[in-house]
Amino acid sequence: MIRYADMRDFEVLKENDKHICEEELKNILPLKRVLVYYQDGGFVGWLRFGLFWDNIPFMNMLYILEEHRGKGCGTELVSFWEREMKNAGFGRVLTSTQSNERAQFFYRKIGYSDCGALLLPGEPLEMFFIKNLR
Repeated sequence: MIRYADMRDFEVLKENDKHICEEELKNILPLKRVLVYYQDGGFVGWLRFGLFWDNIPFMNMLYILEEHRGKGCGTELVSFWEREMKNAGFGRVLTSTQSNERAQFFYRKIGYSDCGALLLPGEPLEMFFIKNLR
């Protein structure tokens, strides 16, 4: 089951998502900016997003727990999010990943195209991807 996260999910998200502080996580849950995936009552993963330039949905985090990877869960979660964004009237979505991560191949496989990069001092190249929803 995929659904928008709420405070029932706070503890499991806090425990697993090390890329967001507790206060910010509490702030974005009521905004419906986190999706959670449960299967047979167990936590599978989450997708967290915001708005780039305040008007383009940007997937900040997609994470599937190790034991659930390679089974289509990430594709299901992203597809759900894309449908939600399209239904909300958005025509495109964005995401990014570092060049040393395998996620770039996943995003291309599910229809995302390279659209830019950012190089921060001391960090691997951050690659940006776009997908048109129309």
